[in-house]
Amino acid sequence: MPRTRIDCPNCRQPVIAEIDQVFDVFQDPSAKQRFMSGAFNVLQCQACGYQGMVAIPLLYHDPDKELLMTFVPPEMGMPRNEQERMIGSLLNQVINALPQEKRKGYLLNPQSALTLQGMVERVLESEGITREMIQAQQQRVALLRRLITITDDSVLTEVVSQEEKLIDSEFFMLMNRLIEAGMAGGDQESARRLAELQKKLLPITEYGRQVQEQSAQIQSAINELQALGQNLNRENFLDLLTKSPDETRLSVLVSLARPVLDYQFFQLLSERIGNASGEQKESLSELRARLLEMVQEIDRQMEARQQEARNMIEAMLKASDLQEALLQSIPAIDEFFMQELSNSINEARRQGNLERSAKLNQISEMIEKMSSPPELALVQEFLEIESQAERQEFLEAHADQIGDGFIEMLANISSQVEASGDHEMIERFRQANRQVLGFSMRKNLAAGS
Repeated sequence: MPRTRIDCPNCRQPVIAEIDQVFDVFQDPSAKQRFMSGAFNVLQCQACGYQGMVAIPLLYHDPDKELLMTFVPPEMGMPRNEQERMIGSLLNQVINALPQEKRKGYLLNPQSALTLQGMVERVLESEGITREMIQAQQQRVALLRRLITITDDSVLTEVVSQEEKLIDSEFFMLMNRLIEAGMAGGDQESARRLAELQKKLLPITEYGRQVQEQSAQIQSAINELQALGQNLNRENFLDLLTKSPDETRLSVLVSLARPVLDYQFFQLLSERIGNASGEQKESLSELRARLLEMVQEIDRQMEARQQEARNMIEAMLKASDLQEALLQSIPAIDEFFMQELSNSINEARRQGNLERSAKLNQISEMIEKMSSPPELALVQEFLEIESQAERQEFLEAHADQIGDGFIEMLANISSQVEASGDHEMIERFRQANRQVLGFSMRKNLAAGS
């Protein structure tokens, strides 16, 4: 984003702020996420402490959706001709960046939003998220805020019975996201209260009871597979499936052991059908049809998630600011993304595409750095020091960073070394642990005196 000098609306002092007026998904695939986050054009004045969004004309463009929108904040009081001049300049930026074959009629008729929220809602609608869906989500948020304040369980049960239609899968997903955000942001108290509320809601809501039943089925299926242990093969897995008490257990077993359901498995099942007769033959035939449906659905979902991961990777590679694009994508980074990233790196190396390989490796390194505990690098540096005196100097120099996290990380690494049987290494780590614990105790005593 370009850095611009702008006057603080509160004290009129000049402030340097990052201002972005054009959100063009064609030029920058991360522009959509950046716009939807609302974390843009924020001004923070060092002189008076004011913080707020800068009122400035905006343009949003997504050629795949043929969506072109503009917004001029009414508080700017900008004359009509000045609005047209500024919007025209932003439009020219978008059109000039498009190749000739992508310049279509919608570019001649940009939609004008009356409010920024209206602009956001229009983008959501283009993604298939209706205004009714947005309102329903707002109602869920309001209900969650209400429930978190209720301390009387009987009152909670009464409110839940009145509002149960809102307490669905989306409601529980919202709670999970808020719990994760609280844990990640260090707000342990909020995360704890939400987790306690979630635990109370499970047995007193229809969806919650379904979740509990599914969890019980998953655990039961896991126990069955663990009981087989090294003896798990196509024959005894097929026996498990034929004895499944219901559709839920069958679905869980298939999802947990999808690789077992290969061509040879279905060949084995077909042989059993051929050797059976009467009701057993019919039951096995129905089982085969259902298993084929389940496998195809799992494979479709897997392919969809893999394609989403590939699209994310390509968007990052095209982004003008790789770090910003990565930060915006953090919630969607999972095992599928990491696997596809590894596949992409290997493919780029195989093709000899050094530029692509280098950028993909950069993404991998940035993710690794972001996911590593901050204490890890400090512990590793500490353990590389040979002498006790030099280690003491290190501890003194980093006293403000030697806390519970550092001590716990060192203890975890030490426990792994204990299992190695390397007596020399074990003794070295024990000395390091004793030195750190002694330093921490002295530091705490000094702080308390």
